[in-house]
Amino acid sequence: MMRFLSISLEFDYLPLLIVIGLAWLVPMTLTLLRIKRIPSVIVEILVGYFAGKYLLVNATPGGMNILEFLGLTGFIFLMFLGGLEIDMDQVIYSLPKRKARRKKVSGNPVIIAVTVFALTLILAFSSTLLLSDIVKISNKWYFSLIMVTTSVSIVFPVLKNRGESLTSYGQTIIITAAVADILSIILFTFTAFIIRNGFRIEITYILFLFLLFYFLYRVGTRFRNWAPLKKISFQLSHAVSQLSIRGTLFLLLLFVVLSHYIGSEVILLGAFLCGMLLSLFMHKGRSLLVLKLDGLGYGFFIPIFFIMVGVKFDLASLKEFELSLLPFLAVLFFVIFAIKVIPSMILARQFGFRMALSGGFLLSSRLSLIIAGSAIGLNLGIISPGINASFVLMAIVTCFLGPLLYNFIKPHEKYPFGTTIIVGGSSKGVLLARRLNMHGKTSVIIENNEERFAAISSKGLQVINSDGLDPATYARVHMTNANYVVVDTGSTDTNIHICELLRKELNHDRIISLARKSPVEQQLKKLDVETVDATRVMASTIESLILRPATYHALIESFENFTLEEITITNPALDGRKVKDIAFHRDVILVMARSDENVFIPHGETYLRTGNILYIMGTETALTFTREYLR
Repeated sequence: MMRFLSISLEFDYLPLLIVIGLAWLVPMTLTLLRIKRIPSVIVEILVGYFAGKYLLVNATPGGMNILEFLGLTGFIFLMFLGGLEIDMDQVIYSLPKRKARRKKVSGNPVIIAVTVFALTLILAFSSTLLLSDIVKISNKWYFSLIMVTTSVSIVFPVLKNRGESLTSYGQTIIITAAVADILSIILFTFTAFIIRNGFRIEITYILFLFLLFYFLYRVGTRFRNWAPLKKISFQLSHAVSQLSIRGTLFLLLLFVVLSHYIGSEVILLGAFLCGMLLSLFMHKGRSLLVLKLDGLGYGFFIPIFFIMVGVKFDLASLKEFELSLLPFLAVLFFVIFAIKVIPSMILARQFGFRMALSGGFLLSSRLSLIIAGSAIGLNLGIISPGINASFVLMAIVTCFLGPLLYNFIKPHEKYPFGTTIIVGGSSKGVLLARRLNMHGKTSVIIENNEERFAAISSKGLQVINSDGLDPATYARVHMTNANYVVVDTGSTDTNIHICELLRKELNHDRIISLARKSPVEQQLKKLDVETVDATRVMASTIESLILRPATYHALIESFENFTLEEITITNPALDGRKVKDIAFHRDVILVMARSDENVFIPHGETYLRTGNILYIMGTETALTFTREYLR
């Protein structure tokens, strides 16, 4: 056996090459064929099935062992990233307050989420009793738990792509999915432990994971802003050491190893809790660490997991149902949607029947948890191979039909209220669109050059190939006074002509444009256009780097955590109150305030009035709370 530095080089990498090749080929093919409605994981499972039958039949045990290990690691990563996708700050913020009015409590997202989950569980158990008349079900309670799962990893991207993730409706759906995931995993873990070991004192060991979660949260809260740690972390996070990645993997393995000592079925909960813990300490939409973890997970480990699900999928096991197969699959298909749609009707009072119905179908989307729960049940001997195969089929069906029915019942508003219109697809315009997306704001770029239009479209940004000098262009994007229009075509004369069109012909007020020279700035100001002097901005940036380098870098580096926002006070209950008497969120700071044309620095004794504009800096969750409170 050949060895190099005491490391064996005799492993069979051919099976891994085949799987990685398929993992690369699937999204490439879907993109080239412009197939966007079919999630790639569905195709990965299907491709894995055929690979298992034709490409991996002669794989050596060693090669398959490598795939088994990497597939399990992908499963752990999937659970971890599932926990990371849950906005814990939003869940905590949405918890009902002690003094909240009854009407507000009844519309609280967490109360709604728990109610929907409880109703789903009741319907799932009742439906399981019905299904048990068709096929043999060994453990009806566990079977019910498999059906109540949801997938935040499907729900969140659908809402985000439609610009609905930050709306009241979107947040309610996301929290409902998140609560279903959290409660499902907890119930899965305790149920599987009891099935395997019975009611024993060791079940309390599972509570140790929650104590570890709380302990690490408290430690992290205390030391996250410790200067020496932040300095070392910043210096090494982008170096060869990649300290942040190593620390995250250590934390994940700490939870996984401790969970494994308690019981193999507890690993799922441990990985999920680790993701939730990390979710409390970062802004996931703007964190470079999350991009790296997504690359590691979805770029390598997770595709192997889904392909291996397909490889292990035993279609022949469905023969165990004999003549009852079609009735069982038909009833299961109906039930798996009904137990989500019916409880979601409680949203109708708040959002209307159509939105409640579409939300129910979106919440019916299941992916990792239904596959994981069924696999654990198969390993415990309480789920038969045929039922396991049926649940994998249902995961594929709901992944595809859930978002499809949601978009069909609730037609997509291509340009939602308040969309920023960017005229000109320059590098600055593209960067602005990306940064707006990071803030959860929608934007559309207008570009008349076909090559630039194609390049921007390939980056996943919303763009139309049209001329900014054509009034019909603004009708296409449904422009209203709620839209900001940013004009930067690269030509000063064209910028001025577009601004004249917007102000004089279309009577639009919210216009921003670049002014590189003083005469241009004067022309734009006569049109009542907000101007940005690129030279002055550059000089100001360089000045900050020379005079205030530490402050400048701190502001730039904190972009992933903090946002500066203007909020107008419209809540009459706050009119005439002092700053010190207003209950601002602990994660915001009041920077400045404006009254008419006067800008001032507020202090504790400053009186605020409705109509005052407050400049507030803080985390996204804290700003959401503050926005609702002040308005």
